[in-house]
Amino acid sequence: MRALDTNVLVRYLVEDDRPQSERAATIIDRALEHDEPLFVPQIVLCEVVWVLGRAYDFRRAEIAELLRRLVHAKQLVLDDGEDVHRALDAYARGKADFADYLIRERSRRAGCEDVITFDRTLLDEGEFAQEA
Repeated sequence: MRALDTNVLVRYLVEDDRPQSERAATIIDRALEHDEPLFVPQIVLCEVVWVLGRAYDFRRAEIAELLRRLVHAKQLVLDDGEDVHRALDAYARGKADFADYLIRERSRRAGCEDVITFDRTLLDEGEFAQEA
């Protein structure tokens, strides 16, 4: 199995650099054709969300939809996929950053009682967050 970096996924999704976008598509398409999984670390998903929102001005709903397509792609293997799915669901309906929701889910899985944070958005949701 091979892993994908953020820049490959971003090129695949936004197709803003033709040569790199074509290479990214070839890699992903070939993996699908040969039934070869590609690993996507959680940090890559966090970076993809950040890049799409900051560098490309994608709206939250657009980012959530792209992430849903990624996490359901047959050829992609997610780092702790259950946590990613729960974080994505929270991100799609909430206001905090995807990374914050992923931190929350990873912390739950680790058996923590809450996440101590200064993040008002996460605290305002009142779920599994404690003010520092």
